[in-house]
Amino acid sequence: MTYIIRTNQLTKAYKGKEVVSNVNMKVKKGEIYGFLGPNGAGKTTVMKMLTNLIKPTGGEIEMFGEKVTPTSYEMLKRMGSIIEYPVFYDRLTARENLDLHCEYMGYYDKKAIDAALHLVNLKDIDHKSVKDFSLGMKQRLGIARAIVTKPELLILDEPINGMDPVGIKELRSLFTMLCREYGITLLVSSHILGEIEQIADTVGIISDGKLIEEVSMDMIRENNTEYIEITVIDCNRAAYVLAEILHLSNFKVMDHSRIRIYESRLTQGEISRGLILNGVMIEEITKRKHTLEDYFLTSVNRGGISA
Repeated sequence: MTYIIRTNQLTKAYKGKEVVSNVNMKVKKGEIYGFLGPNGAGKTTVMKMLTNLIKPTGGEIEMFGEKVTPTSYEMLKRMGSIIEYPVFYDRLTARENLDLHCEYMGYYDKKAIDAALHLVNLKDIDHKSVKDFSLGMKQRLGIARAIVTKPELLILDEPINGMDPVGIKELRSLFTMLCREYGITLLVSSHILGEIEQIADTVGIISDGKLIEEVSMDMIRENNTEYIEITVIDCNRAAYVLAEILHLSNFKVMDHSRIRIYESRLTQGEISRGLILNGVMIEEITKRKHTLEDYFLTSVNRGGISA
């Protein structure tokens, strides 16, 4: 298996305090890797070390099969990135900004600028200074700059910040297309778990500077069984009816009003009818499925860290 990124015990400390601790990350070539974690978990710090913006305190980084050193700047030509908020020359147009970027990257295919602007759906901006762009437009331009040189690897830190729902959907399709059709590997961080769930092949969960887990989305989906969730007035009575009258055993009382039933022996209608006939008032009953958010919260809490 080919890994485009590998880290070994990657650590970063400021004033003696570790903000990233012994992270062992593996990003496979040609996949979308979703990097998840609460604010302040260390996602941006890891990405800055990968792009050589800051130097590790300890550990090693290997990219494209080569060990990263403080002077490994040549490999930056093989990647595109947005780390934190994209910064531009505000008085220049989008095209002029991309032209400058291509110049200092040593990339001279001018047609690539039009292609990148088209891919991120930036239109009618030829005579508009970047200072007049909305936040969402600047985010689109940041992605255009990251992809204009046709990199092998994209590192994107919260790329959908400031985007409206239509823009988020467009970028979701763009990321999938860049990976599947162009063979670009993407490392994408986001706090919007629902978006990562729709595009990622693998997720890495980080909290308090420690990488808790790396797992494929296929495995998460395979292990996510459906369940029926009921909201009731009297949870104790409902639990009694489920166990003693309906003879269900695989259920869990979540709190004072919610119960999750993991058995499929009885239908939703049969459970509802059995509860009502035995004096249980139901406020809501619905069939649900575990999401990436459920998995994320379980993983973080299992690591002894509060999200």
